[in-house]
Amino acid sequence: MIQHAIATRGSSFLQEVIEHTPGGERIVHCLQCGSCGGSCPNGADMQYTPRAIFALINADEREKVLTSNTMWCCVSCYFCTTRCPQKIPITDIMYTLKRLAIRDGLAKDTDAPALAKTFTDLLDRYGRSFELGLASRFYLFNKPMALLKMGPLGLSMFSRGRMALIPKRIKKIEQLQAIIQKARQLGGRS
Repeated sequence: MIQHAIATRGSSFLQEVIEHTPGGERIVHCLQCGSCGGSCPNGADMQYTPRAIFALINADEREKVLTSNTMWCCVSCYFCTTRCPQKIPITDIMYTLKRLAIRDGLAKDTDAPALAKTFTDLLDRYGRSFELGLASRFYLFNKPMALLKMGPLGLSMFSRGRMALIPKRIKKIEQLQAIIQKARQLGGRS
């Protein structure tokens, strides 16, 4: 029945989103009720609400979806997912849209891909975030002039004990690295 619903809608973009999202086939059950957007703490900052994104996906508006800021505003709180009466994995769909936008080079008006890469590089190396390293590497390689503006904030955080000067590795980091490597083999980035 779900495959029939997908086939009758005729959206190749819909099919792609479904294929790249665990449980993504639930998207065809969207009632357009608005629970997702009403639950979202960042909904006001989104170019399109999640339900509008789903309508655009159904309409095969790939570029409009993947160039929007909606998925980048998602803070992964899962409020939308837990409140969805149709049990649509909305947050997971937002992650899929991020990956597709990055892959297709459509993530242009956001720093999120560069910031995410810096974060995952630190995670791979230390098993946790390192705020000073995250901010300095991101700004140094992506916005060097803006790094100067971050100085006062960094000093304030350091003076209050909210930021370490050197990173600390987690214990048994090799276990985490093995998990990450397995996830990449199963379909994450290589």
